[in-house]
Amino acid sequence: MEEIGATVVAVYMSMVGFIDPATVSANSGTVAERSRLVAARLQKTDGEQIFMMPYNPGRHWILLIVRAKKETVYFLDPLPGTPKQPSSVECGYYVMRFMRDIIMDPSLGFENKYAKGNQEASYPQEAIDEVRNEWAETVFQFIK
Repeated sequence: MEEIGATVVAVYMSMVGFIDPATVSANSGTVAERSRLVAARLQKTDGEQIFMMPYNPGRHWILLIVRAKKETVYFLDPLPGTPKQPSSVECGYYVMRFMRDIIMDPSLGFENKYAKGNQEASYPQEAIDEVRNEWAETVFQFIK
């Protein structure tokens, strides 16, 4: 398995339409510019929405989940475990899997699912392969 970039995550996110990681990651303009982009996106909400924002501060993907109405930000980092990735290159796939699991759960119960002590030890390879295959199908739709 190889490390993935912002484009791979953005293509996967196009299926659900969240904040594009290329606009907010560490190498995407100044902190002020990135902050304005996030603020503008958050202002376009009714307050009930959640925003998933994959972020790469430098060679590692994490997922920030913003609940504007609750004024709360959740931080999911697969390296130390929520669930824990097995090596140093799966973080992007884990972030995509986090997003998939959250949007497929109609209760949006991610606060409990990923609470300390409740998470799986790691995703089985089949769960990671599922998002990889979905990503490949999405890319295929763009190129056919």
